Amino acid sequence: MRKKTVYWLPETSLLVILAALFMICSAVVRIVYYAGERYVSGGTIAFQILLPVAANILFALLLFTCGRDRFYRTAIPVWLGCMFFAVKAAGFPSLTHMLLCLLLYALVAALYTATVTGRIPTQALLYPLFALPLLYHVFIEDPVKLQGQTLRGWLPEVSVLLCMAALLAVSVSIRKKKTGEGEYVRRFGDRCDGRRLRSLSPIFAVSPYIMKTRNTSQNFIEDHIECSNMERYIQEKRAQGMEQFGVLHVILAAYVRACAKYPGLNRFVSGQRIYSRDGEIEVAMTVKKEMRTDSPDTVIKVYFTPEDTAASVYDRFHAKVLEVKNAPEDTGFDSLARVMHFIPGLVLKFVVWLLEVLDYFGELPRGLLRLSPFHGSLYITSMASLGIPPIYHHLYDFGNVPVFCSFGKKRRVRELDGDGTVVVRKYVDCNFVTDERIVDGFYFASVMRYLHNLLHDPWQLDQPPEEVARDVE
Repeated sequence: MRKKTVYWLPETSLLVILAALFMICSAVVRIVYYAGERYVSGGTIAFQILLPVAANILFALLLFTCGRDRFYRTAIPVWLGCMFFAVKAAGFPSLTHMLLCLLLYALVAALYTATVTGRIPTQALLYPLFALPLLYHVFIEDPVKLQGQTLRGWLPEVSVLLCMAALLAVSVSIRKKKTGEGEYVRRFGDRCDGRRLRSLSPIFAVSPYIMKTRNTSQNFIEDHIECSNMERYIQEKRAQGMEQFGVLHVILAAYVRACAKYPGLNRFVSGQRIYSRDGEIEVAMTVKKEMRTDSPDTVIKVYFTPEDTAASVYDRFHAKVLEVKNAPEDTGFDSLARVMHFIPGLVLKFVVWLLEVLDYFGELPRGLLRLSPFHGSLYITSMASLGIPPIYHHLYDFGNVPVFCSFGKKRRVRELDGDGTVVVRKYVDCNFVTDERIVDGFYFASVMRYLHNLLHDPWQLDQPPEEVARDVE
């Protein structure tokens, strides 16, 4: 099977910025023109104003939100634009002219889509596709057609010319991306934070429509870890210079290792579809800058890979904690929360609803996903620092975090040894709340057994995994 070409856009390129400006100006010019009309029919509003303006704005937004890794999505507004031109062509007096225009618009939509999805290995065909009609309009048709027109009469044609110029600028700016052997190439249906799983059994495909929210899909799992080996391991790590190394880091490292062996653990449900994060494991945690009841909370988000060891997990997590605690200013999430705090209640409800709609369709900007603690692989909380047992923390319906882990303080238990002697052992209790829609019960049970084994013998976490499993297609 021939390998597909992958295209991307440098969003800081001058031509890309100009293309976005051209599209926005095209929308503005069209709105200005129709704002001066005394009467506008419903059909005109729908097909001559709303449709092209939506295509303009969506194209401009996608250049910056999807240009780098999902450039193929720009085909959507191009199809919308071709629909606008097709509706416009339906009113042409000449049947031959109308049919030729419809064929041209179909060719534009098909050729652009085939190019940006990688089916055509060169973007060179797009140059004449957009340049020739632009030159024809500017130098042949428009000087005759618009002769004697007022400035306002030129506005609809200016709007069209701006669209053509934007598409030509984007075509010139397209770059080819080098992909490694076996590297996954994103396609329609994928999100910027996940790859859609298309080969799951029908029961998994249907279950998000039946169990619609994470709160109604929760399962509760508890585990009790005998921690004598873990304590020795922690002492060794602290002796090696990792002064703050503790139970939290062991659990995190074990969870990351579990994701390497059982990649289904790193799935999530969004828009009633199941996705895999593949090689990125996102962990969020709420922290206090000071251990006082009046100290404000903040949220950190740390990124790991399946190849991480206990040492690399500690380094990344500890560095992030120090960054937040020592920072004189608030984190990005704190700043975002403060801005939303000043929005009036009813407006805020609309803003959150809009964010949920964008998230449903996978349109939340990557920058916002990076800030959001509600989007990730795992949310973890330590009750040990509070001196209490672990809680069962609910999952958030907003976002897509599929697992919440809570662990408590160590507790002593008197038990009978093999020879009948009473011994005192220490345990750490770990509670997990999981979204049952991502994998089945047998899979979760296998994960829990593996986690238990890692936490009982944490020295396994000193070396990278021998193999990193990849989730299904």
